[in-house]
Amino acid sequence: MSRSRVIPLLLCCSTLFLFTSCGSHHDSKEKYYLVTTNKGIPYWQGAVAGFQAAGEKLRVKTVVTGPNTFDPKEERAALEDAIQSGATGILISVADPKILQDNINQAMAAGIPVITIDSDAPDSRRLYFVGTNNYQAGVSGGKRLATELKGKGNVVVFTMPDQPNLVERLRGYRDALQGSPGIKITQIVDIQGNPTVAFDTMNSIVGMKGEKVNAAVCLEAQAGKEVAAVLNNHHITDVTVIAFDTDADTLDWIQKGVIAATIAQKPYTMAYTGLVGLDTLFHNKLEPLDADWSKRGFSPVPVFVDTGSGIVDKSNLEGFLAAQKSASGNK
Repeated sequence: MSRSRVIPLLLCCSTLFLFTSCGSHHDSKEKYYLVTTNKGIPYWQGAVAGFQAAGEKLRVKTVVTGPNTFDPKEERAALEDAIQSGATGILISVADPKILQDNINQAMAAGIPVITIDSDAPDSRRLYFVGTNNYQAGVSGGKRLATELKGKGNVVVFTMPDQPNLVERLRGYRDALQGSPGIKITQIVDIQGNPTVAFDTMNSIVGMKGEKVNAAVCLEAQAGKEVAAVLNNHHITDVTVIAFDTDADTLDWIQKGVIAATIAQKPYTMAYTGLVGLDTLFHNKLEPLDADWSKRGFSPVPVFVDTGSGIVDKSNLEGFLAAQKSASGNK
């Protein structure tokens, strides 16, 4: 077994140990926060479910906060409120590291453990990151795109260039497409956290004369269904769409054959594992908490816990939906 796999495995083992002995060492004052980038999108419902499930198992209070639309400054205000409210520990998905890094460091300096999930702030003093290996997810998407286009075509990418996780996904796509020089990324669209931008931009693209767009790559959850709606409205069937995440609309467009595939993440697992990690570190404090543990050769915490990802398309959609339904308790 490679060393890179050992630390996450040990973390999982410690998680199981915790669950056999938890409940006796907590008190009513403990309160853990999940700070999201955008509570208004379905993606975060899965994370909230995992966060709350872990909270019930550990018998601790959980609070979910963050903006209802993509707004890094409002997310910073939510983080500040969590710190001032005396949070026991904080999970946060980082919309913009430049805006949130100082506040993450402030929490750590105040003795509040911080773990990032979904989107990281690697230069901050956060303890570690739990989430998707976004580069590898991009590589998987790029390989699928190359297969769909048979090695040739023009691609438009919908993203948010300031989010580190989306930067890594695009890097993965670019590397995967190096073996297909006939595929060109001709346009990168910043949707600015607003799905309407994706819809309007795709409308403009399909209405333009000149070089045809053969594929749309959507690196976050909101754009895929908007792009699919535009293509459906115009009765366009020869544009390949590779989406990200598994909200109901995206899966419905896969079923209808408008979206070729989407990359599924595990937000439930991210938040569940993240809260267990926070609880462990609160009750087994590191000294000093805000040391740069990622650079220490004998650190008791990992740098990164990969929660995994996978491709969902028509071939495995039914099985995915059944598993999703079972996890939500709706059997």
